[in-house]
Amino acid sequence: MKLRFAAICPLALALAVAGCGKKSDQPPTPTNATSSASSPLDAPGDYLRGMAKGEQSAIKTVDTVSLNQAIQLFGVDQGRNPKDLNELVEKKYLPKIPDAPYGMKIVYDANAGTVKVVKQ
Repeated sequence: MKLRFAAICPLALALAVAGCGKKSDQPPTPTNATSSASSPLDAPGDYLRGMAKGEQSAIKTVDTVSLNQAIQLFGVDQGRNPKDLNELVEKKYLPKIPDAPYGMKIVYDANAGTVKVVKQ
């Protein structure tokens, strides 16, 4: 048994020393794209920015869907598209025109009868 251990030990020692050779001049490449762009200290800010962006996107979607539904109902009842969004409120299709998210505005196309939320 001592003979086997004595034969394996120098081989293991040689492999361990050979692995400790010169170091690479290049830094290790990150495994994912986000690790190179931000640090763990930036994570709370990144999270909050992502949440705000998602909320703004959800608000845009909900507002345009409700407005488009009101326009469609108006078109079925009146036989035409409303001249402007205020007409939907006057005829009680909407309680009020929803506010656009910060930095955005609501654009209504009377010919097509569609509503979009775009940047100002």
